[in-house]
Amino acid sequence: MVAFLGLDIGTSAVKAVLVDAAQCVVAGASRPLAAMQPHPGRSEQAPEDWWRAVNDAVAEIARAAPEAWRAVKAIGLSGQMHGLVALDAKDAVIRPAILWNDARAVAEAAALAAIPDVARLAGVRPMAGLTAPKALWLRAHEPENFARLACILLPKDYVRLCLTGERMTDVSDAAGTLWLDQAKRDWSPAMIAASGLRLDQMPALVESPTPCGRMRPEIARAWNLPEPPVLVGGGGDAPLGALGIGAVEDGDAFISLGTSAQYFVTRDRYVAGGAEVLIHNFAQALPGRWAQVAALLNGASCLAWFAGVFGGEIDALLHEAEARYAGPSRVLFLPYLAGERTPHNDPNARGLFAGLAHDTGRIDLFQAVLEGIGHALVDAQDCLRAAGADPARLAVIGGGARSRFWVGILASMLNKPLILYDGAERGPAFGAARLARMGFTGERAAEVCTRPTICEVVEPRADLAERYAMRRPAFRALYRETTAVSSRRPEPG
Repeated sequence: MVAFLGLDIGTSAVKAVLVDAAQCVVAGASRPLAAMQPHPGRSEQAPEDWWRAVNDAVAEIARAAPEAWRAVKAIGLSGQMHGLVALDAKDAVIRPAILWNDARAVAEAAALAAIPDVARLAGVRPMAGLTAPKALWLRAHEPENFARLACILLPKDYVRLCLTGERMTDVSDAAGTLWLDQAKRDWSPAMIAASGLRLDQMPALVESPTPCGRMRPEIARAWNLPEPPVLVGGGGDAPLGALGIGAVEDGDAFISLGTSAQYFVTRDRYVAGGAEVLIHNFAQALPGRWAQVAALLNGASCLAWFAGVFGGEIDALLHEAEARYAGPSRVLFLPYLAGERTPHNDPNARGLFAGLAHDTGRIDLFQAVLEGIGHALVDAQDCLRAAGADPARLAVIGGGARSRFWVGILASMLNKPLILYDGAERGPAFGAARLARMGFTGERAAEVCTRPTICEVVEPRADLAERYAMRRPAFRALYRETTAVSSRRPEPG
């Protein structure tokens, strides 16, 4: 027996899946995570919390499937992208990690944007949420911490450090830092220097399926494994979501509805362009593959926010909204609770309801939230189309894929068929397990990254597509006309 472990270090949870030789999920576990907001517009997590959550999750898996657990041969890592984990010379964490949805580095992103041809080199226009501006912010506002800096890691790679003692990352996760030369799939000395850093402060760089170290023997003993498994390079969460559903050929596309949202199109070449419409052109987690991605800071997290403020369980709210659904809501919702990247590059944008009346109820507002995310995804689709990516149909993965009702709304809003796969909610952790298998066996992606069984193809309704298209100008005008009153500026310093 052989088995492979996939670990996903997300924003709201650590997820682990144990996959056998037939690519069946033998066991899975999840442990929640909490982010800190020390000031408006800031988002941080303690890296030590990721490691504790990983240990708790794998302990549950080991209890649930002890025989398969002891057959683990390789581990793949996935995780939230763009975070900054600052380490000193002894690999101690200097300060809490600054996350992907942190908006403090606006001025620093603007400074990097002045570098000639930066978007072609780094794959996207510099934005506050990416890693490089955070390093400049650290230098300007926490010089003592910056002076101690020996290495910067991405979130999943802190877990790798705990597992193996190695400072290492992969090209797909490095792609989101602004420090990667996307075409060459290697660090860019120019971009690293522009961030006030040296090349020796970067982790070693490998392709995602590459075996690159083994678990430390003491960790293997603590995890009750007979021999230390090998680790592979791993990848960012969106790239590994693609591997999980077999979206590995040119033009394969999907929407990921997790805490954030992505509209992801796989490419077989580097497409240098789309900076004017804020498309991310990044190295993918397979050699010879890249991706064009519209990145939205707000996904299913808006539903969790609504449930927390207005009360109720998300599933119950979805059922009630479906029972009352009669077409597009009269209420509009801007879903920019965490700012927004595509298409606005506005970390200070905020959410807003419009069109309220005396008869507006809680479910009217909830439906508006579902549709607000849909309008944002249409904006993303239009940006991708302008950058030369226009898939005929696409899959939906992540927690949001569990709601057939919401997927139906999105199909009509996007006016494209949406594919629901068996196990689509497994996401990046399953993709990480697939990478682990490839690294251990040497199999090709075409042999491992096959597509799951299709549960349903949700077709758009022509009548709803037309009605939603009529609402779109009002949604876009709402952002333009209310920015001054709805934006929130982060505290300086």
